[in-house]
Parts: sequence; structure tokens; C-alpha cells
Amino acid sequence: MNVKKFAEIIGADFFTGVPDSQLKALCDYLNDTYGTDKNHHIICANEGNAVAVSAGYHLATGKTPVVYMQNSGEGNIINPLASLLNEKVYAIPEIFVIGWRGQPDVHDEPQHIFQGEITLEILKLMGVEYFVISPDTPETEVSETMENFRKILSEGKCVAFVIKKGGLTYENKVKYRNGYSLIREEIIEHITKISGKNPIVSTTGKASRELFEIRERNSQGHGLDFLTVGSMGHTSSIALGVALHKPDTKIWCVDGDGSAIMHMGAMAVVGSCSPENLVHIVINNEAHETVGGMPTSAKSANLTEIARSCGYGYAVCVDNFEQLDSELEKIRDKKTLCFMEIKCGIGSRADLGRPTTTAIENKNNFMKYLSEI
Repeated sequence: MNVKKFAEIIGADFFTGVPDSQLKALCDYLNDTYGTDKNHHIICANEGNAVAVSAGYHLATGKTPVVYMQNSGEGNIINPLASLLNEKVYAIPEIFVIGWRGQPDVHDEPQHIFQGEITLEILKLMGVEYFVISPDTPETEVSETMENFRKILSEGKCVAFVIKKGGLTYENKVKYRNGYSLIREEIIEHITKISGKNPIVSTTGKASRELFEIRERNSQGHGLDFLTVGSMGHTSSIALGVALHKPDTKIWCVDGDGSAIMHMGAMAVVGSCSPENLVHIVINNEAHETVGGMPTSAKSANLTEIARSCGYGYAVCVDNFEQLDSELEKIRDKKTLCFMEIKCGIGSRADLGRPTTTAIENKNNFMKYLSEI
């Protein structure tokens, strides 16, 4: 159904959440409708953050907010849903709009399969009434459902619309841009040249896909890399665990701004552990590019200064290849916890593929490589 009609039926005037490709129609509509008006729309660091912001909105206005997310974000909302919103605690009503990746019997990437299987079960377990919207769902059904939902919301309970692929549509094509010229895939190529045979832990989304294809082009195999295909926000924590237990090997973490911000507290933990063999690189395009390009809060956050304040021994920001190569060579030889922020443009090749190895094969190859170095 058309997202404008969907928004009209819901009747809310405050939206917050984390962008999702399945909800691109909604995300683009919100961008066109509200732009940067934070009184009506906020892109949050993670889904739990969005639930809490929405709770504050309800406390201030008495009105019901909308929280949107990919179904992978359900895990991030369980604690505030159970201990803040629940009718046995503060009885704060919220409407969840959830993109259903990994829907059973629909082909999807491995990180979405199990999450897709349990998406509705999680909502049932948490006591959230839900309605599934498919491409052929009549508007009248959505309207009738929303009328029933209003009664539930009035009791201080939460409800959810679960959106199948193509369930929402929007006629406008939104193009997201920033002012930087570096291309992420080329950045990763430069990193692989300097890192040599050192292991790399890469973040979810296009960065891992590009790293995989770079290794394919160079006939390097894939044992060097751990591709964090899911678990957004946890890449630096995985790299920390590897670095602490492989202290004689330089470990490179290729992160993204959306991932780094999603669980930014990890940077404080990395800094407190301060492994001298870890390099944490954040390729910052100020966007959730993999799921459509909507902005992150990285434009207003100085990630390099945050890293310094968290205890990283060396932190630098670059925005051109000359600086990049020079700093990569410096970092390669430093014996201290290092951080590099690389300002990057938005965009990727139209023919960018996906890893042809399974997640289990990736893990086994990576562990085998680690055991031999």
C-alpha cells in the first residue's frame, strides 16, 4: 500500500527508529515530509534508543509515537519493552513498524533466516499485538486493524505492523549524498594493501561484500577476513576479542559510522582494554547506506575525538587518499591502540555481489588462519 495512506491511517506525528531496506518507502517518505525537524522524526543510534526517545515523547505529549526498525532490531527493544513500556510498569503505548527480513519461504541472506523465523514469535512473547502487511493487503484491512489497535494502545499496550517486502510503496525516489569524494571500495583496497596478511574483521553490509570481492579479484582467499554479516554494532567488540587473544598479530577492524554509533559504548571498552595490536577504522559516509542511504548522527559527532577520549592511543581523521596511505603506513608500525576515521562518499557499484561462501565456511576459514599465525 502507499506509504502516505499508511501514515494517514496511523495518524501519528512523531516517528523514530533505525532505517531498513524493507521500509525504504517509509524512510524516504519521512525524509521528504519532515526533513531535519526533530520534533517529528529522529533517526536513532539503535532501536532501544528509539523506544526510549519515543517514551519521552509520550510522557511530554500524551500522544502515541511510531518506532520503525528491521526485525533484527527486535532484540534491542526487548529490555525497554519489558521494563519500561509494559503495562505492568509504566504502560507507555507505542506503534512498531517492523520490516520482515528472512520471512519463511522467501530467500534471504543467512543473518536474516533465524531472525525471520522468530519475528512474530518474539512479538507474541512480549505481548505485542501485530498485523502483517503484504503487497496485496487492502487499505480497508489496515484501517480496521488500526481502529482495533487504538483500543489496545489506550490501555497502555504496544502494537506492531510487520511489513513484508513490497508491503509499502512510495513514488518519490530519494537520493542521499554528502560532500566527500572517496569511494568505500577503493578505501578498503588501500587498507588490504597495507594490512597485508594481517586479519581483518569487517562490519555488516556493503563493506564486507566489497572486501569479499576484493579478495576474489586478488585471488587471496578468504581466511584473512571475518565478515560480520549481521550483528550490527558489534564489529569492534569481535575485533577486540580476537586482538586480546592474538597479541602478537596486528588485527584490523573495518567498521562503519552507523555500526560504530549503534553500540558506541563498545569504544569505551576497547579503550579501557587498549590492545596495542588493534586498529579500529571507521569508514564514515554519514549514512545507513546498505539499507537506503538515510543519514546517521555521524555528521554531528566527532568520532575521532570520541576515540581519543575513550583511551585510544592514536586517533586520526582523513578525507583523501594521500592522507589515507600515509596514516595507514604509520598505524601499521605503531604499537598502540589506533583509530582512523575516513570520510567517504555515498555509493557503491550497481553490480556488487554477495559472499559466495557460507557464514560457517567464513568462520572456519578465519579460525584456521588464526590458528596458523
